[in-house]
Amino acid sequence: MGLWSKILGTKYPDSDVTPLSATEVRDALFAVNSPDVPYRVRKANPWEKADLTAEWWIPARPSSREKVERRLRIRMRLDPAGHEVRILQEQWTSAREGLAWSGGYSRGGGYSVERAWAYERGPDGRRRRVETYRLDTRDMRNALQKVVLSSGWTWRGVFRL
Repeated sequence: MGLWSKILGTKYPDSDVTPLSATEVRDALFAVNSPDVPYRVRKANPWEKADLTAEWWIPARPSSREKVERRLRIRMRLDPAGHEVRILQEQWTSAREGLAWSGGYSRGGGYSVERAWAYERGPDGRRRRVETYRLDTRDMRNALQKVVLSSGWTWRGVFRL
């Protein structure tokens, strides 16, 4: 594994796993969709230059003073000859506070983790801290990566599709 593979987050399947067909991998990626997960895997639009797209849109939290929206997208192109899924991860952020607005775009293998807590009284009457909000963008990437690797395919990060 070279330096670029490490930087881009390339993962290889175990050597004893027999690679599935492209159709079976596509179906397995679609099977990630369920009511329990906040993201969706769909067929990519033509302008996305990919076969599949996984998308997670995180709206602004109403309880927060600063309104921050996030959008995470992983575009996937299947390469049946090389038994690999080439991925490009993108993230958009827009924040509003009063009349001020800021936005950002990033591309690559980064991740975001956010948590919020509140204090409430427990059953024993003592004050305790309770997590009210949790966001970890690795949840989507790791679920997709697990499907690809268990199918005997390589998960390869790229600069562009």
